Amino acid sequence: MIKILLIEDDVELARLLQRILLTEEVETVMAFNPVDGLKILEHETFDALVLDLSLPQIDGLDVCRTVRASFPDLPIIISSARSDTVDKIIGFELGADDYLPKPYEPIELAFRLRAILRRGIQVKTSSEVFSIDEKQHVIKRNNRELNLTKAEYDIMAFMLDKEGFVISREELLLNINSIKFQSGLKSIDVIIGRIRQKIGDDPKNPHSILSVRGVGYKFINA
Repeated sequence: MIKILLIEDDVELARLLQRILLTEEVETVMAFNPVDGLKILEHETFDALVLDLSLPQIDGLDVCRTVRASFPDLPIIISSARSDTVDKIIGFELGADDYLPKPYEPIELAFRLRAILRRGIQVKTSSEVFSIDEKQHVIKRNNRELNLTKAEYDIMAFMLDKEGFVISREELLLNINSIKFQSGLKSIDVIIGRIRQKIGDDPKNPHSILSVRGVGYKFINA
């Protein structure tokens, strides 16, 4: 079972998350303020930290900075209603591994936790359809190399790593260094369209890159 520390001052939300995450094999220890959360971290071991930003006493970004300095290997997911892009960028710069904007479905948090922990133990992505050779910077479909640009490769590699999970356009934009942030969300859709063409994915009835309305995409490697 995954064990997380949740630092969240919304008591009702925290208890809801704790109850639903337990059904997903995630044990949640709650701290309703950052001071208590930091004390708990000193005495217990966790698989990940889920951190709100708008907290009493200490801002969540400062908590993120402190935790990353003291626990460099602890995965951190920021869960916040603060949608300012600057907050997201700073959060990633301070060491956050993921940023989940509120409101969201608790089950998505469970999926993201599993994805981060899977990456942490360096599980390599491979399947019967798509495979990746990170050293050669090559992605193959049925053992045939795809002719991808750098941005197309980076997006495909990111989606392969998070196969089966919903990926927002914002997440792609923030995590793909080969795409200029100023390009905007539309650039993601354009590149996804090019990738679909190269892998033979029908945009009207896609099999591999599924559109998730109002959110982004889900990659299916089958």
